[in-house]
Amino acid sequence: MTEETVPTRNVPPRAIGFWGGLSANVLNMIGIGPFVTIPLALSALAGPGVLLGWIAGAFLCLCDGLVWAELGSTIPESGGPYHYLREAYGRERMGRLFGFLYLWQTLLTAPLSIGSAAVGFAQYLGYLVPSLGDGGRVLVAAGLCLANTAVLYRRVGEIQKLSMFITAIVVVACAWIVISGIAHFDVATASRFLHMRTDSTHGFWLGLGAVSLIAVYDYGGYNNVCMLGGEVKQPRRTIPLAVLTSIPLVAVLYLGLNISILGVLPWEQAAQSKAVVADFMQAIHGRIGGTLAVSLILLASWGSALVVLLGYSRVPYAAAADGQFFRVFAKLHPRGGFPTVSLVFVGVTSALACFLSLERLIATLMVVQILFQYIAQCFAVVALRRRKVSAEAFRMPFYPLPIAISVVGWLYLVATSGWPSVVTAVVAIVVGTLIFLWQARRTRSWPFPST
Repeated sequence: MTEETVPTRNVPPRAIGFWGGLSANVLNMIGIGPFVTIPLALSALAGPGVLLGWIAGAFLCLCDGLVWAELGSTIPESGGPYHYLREAYGRERMGRLFGFLYLWQTLLTAPLSIGSAAVGFAQYLGYLVPSLGDGGRVLVAAGLCLANTAVLYRRVGEIQKLSMFITAIVVVACAWIVISGIAHFDVATASRFLHMRTDSTHGFWLGLGAVSLIAVYDYGGYNNVCMLGGEVKQPRRTIPLAVLTSIPLVAVLYLGLNISILGVLPWEQAAQSKAVVADFMQAIHGRIGGTLAVSLILLASWGSALVVLLGYSRVPYAAAADGQFFRVFAKLHPRGGFPTVSLVFVGVTSALACFLSLERLIATLMVVQILFQYIAQCFAVVALRRRKVSAEAFRMPFYPLPIAISVVGWLYLVATSGWPSVVTAVVAIVVGTLIFLWQARRTRSWPFPST
């Protein structure tokens, strides 16, 4: 056996190739997101501005994807951003704070992200089982998180094959949905939507921000391969290629999905729908078509929750292996070489997150990630470029323009997200910083003197 396939002590094996990395991204990105958020976007902004929001979100993600691609290629380690922030800001100085805050953020947002996919799964299952009820949907979502934890309790190479298989089915299903919409596209229905106008300029800019925030949430997942950097083959080439291929691929699918729906369903009906793609496919193919579409969406949302759990479960492991978190989280399975305690912890907390509201989770999740991580990563690229790094590492084109666009875009989304989400994020940062300072003082580490 080769060095890439045999797990060494405390180091997971490098078993994920390009197609495995791409499928981990695409399956995370497609997931349940657009199937439950299209009505939210239509409610936030009337008229063709909705499509502009989806395009703006894709462009912002492409710029941010260049940031992730460079960081992931420069520091190809599992737990990705934890290592990027530690190295960029100084492992024994500010980097300790940024690394801890990323870990703190992950402990808060990972369960919300995985739980949102599971809740979306349960919502669409309600289309097939109307008697499920609210309580039943919550239990189904929590059960899905626990079941996925059991599925991931094995070698990552086996998960890669499963991920690639599900991704192929999901992409074909999305293409079928889009083609069905194009074949039954009604110009009059679409024209009513295109002639809708927002009442005021102020309402347009707030609405555009809301739609773009939803779009970024749906596109989110193009960075999943970076979370698994230490388990990727030829990471300096594979990671950037997987990140930058997944974004335009999914953006085309999403825009096609939006246009197809708005050419079949009246936009007012789509905005109020609880299972918009099911209603859309039922309008075209009848009850059988709606049922088949829901079945494929359930497969996509299950796969999304699976790969998100896979990626996030590596973050507590990376911090523990670096001495920044409880040592038990660094434990690897003796034969499979995968983090055991970290996986189980994230899986169980995700099941608990399923008891929260989906709409509020999305806004809070995104704002917390932007303020804790995304903006800091943009400047991390600048800091790392000042140091000597591998000549094989990927370098973004048009530097530093993508970084500037990313920072401005992230700040715009925060400014238009609403104060409850911003307050929650700021409070979380303050609490995390205080916990870090308490721990640093107890261990006599930076910023406190050792003697």
